[in-house]
Amino acid sequence: MGSEAPTPTSENGREWSRAAALFFVMLAISAVHPTVLLAVPFLGLVAVFGMNSIRAALFAALAMIVAVGGGGDSSIWFVERAWAVVVAGFFVVATLRWPEQPFSDRALRAVGATLVVAAGGLAWRPEAWGAVDWIVRDRLHTGLSGALEGLRLIQGGEPVASSTAAALRQAVELQADLFPATLALASMAGLGVAWWGYRTTSSQGEAALGRLRDFRFNDHLVWVFLAGLVLTVMRWGDVLARVGENVVTFMGALYALRGAAVLLFLSGGLSMFGWVVLGLGLALVSPLILTGAMIIGLGDTWLNLRVRARGTTP
Repeated sequence: MGSEAPTPTSENGREWSRAAALFFVMLAISAVHPTVLLAVPFLGLVAVFGMNSIRAALFAALAMIVAVGGGGDSSIWFVERAWAVVVAGFFVVATLRWPEQPFSDRALRAVGATLVVAAGGLAWRPEAWGAVDWIVRDRLHTGLSGALEGLRLIQGGEPVASSTAAALRQAVELQADLFPATLALASMAGLGVAWWGYRTTSSQGEAALGRLRDFRFNDHLVWVFLAGLVLTVMRWGDVLARVGENVVTFMGALYALRGAAVLLFLSGGLSMFGWVVLGLGLALVSPLILTGAMIIGLGDTWLNLRVRARGTTP
């Protein structure tokens, strides 16, 4: 598949767009304060790898303010920072141990290790899980109350339609049930923005995030997805069913992204019109599109579609 090598200027522009996309994903799905998922990893990178520019020092000072400021008397303040510190630590370790690996592999290692540590801690102290679950649900429902009040004010004081309110409550309940999976995905996005920000402010010219069309991960992780699917379908108790749903959500999102990477590779990329059409499709029939992308991503595990395409294309 012939294509011109990207110039430094065009690649830099794409890096900006990739970082912006990850930032908006982090804002959209994070159940904890998203800036913490960005500030703490950035500080970890600066602390270990150093900084060689005024820009890096300024951003580090801003990250420190975000990391230590606001809400220090609330339980969620400690929970979200503890999570961010562990994720950042594992990402720094992965970067030191496997510096040649793509960012996505190191971020997945870091988030996976953090999930294992968190699961071990919660298994040791089961009452802690109930407290964390309640804290997250309380924050989400507080946000829902604010959103409903905002809608009421926009409508001139008229009550929000019962169907709209019910749909929003159902969405919040779903987000509360799946917050471990969305937190893990938001953490990967936050690591991406922090890594890109560190490389950019430190004037390191190499690409930090890589191209979406090259995204892939260890094929053996398909067994994690299948295990989550079994737990979800068999319903061996509420706890195991919820674990399965979160595993399927997390791995399903990664496989959908992998499927999108395969499609981008095979099509040679999307034009501006193509991105607009894709955006409309996601707005209207997102479950169908995401499921299709996930199936393609799963198929790529066994078929290795991009390698086959390289071998058959002149």
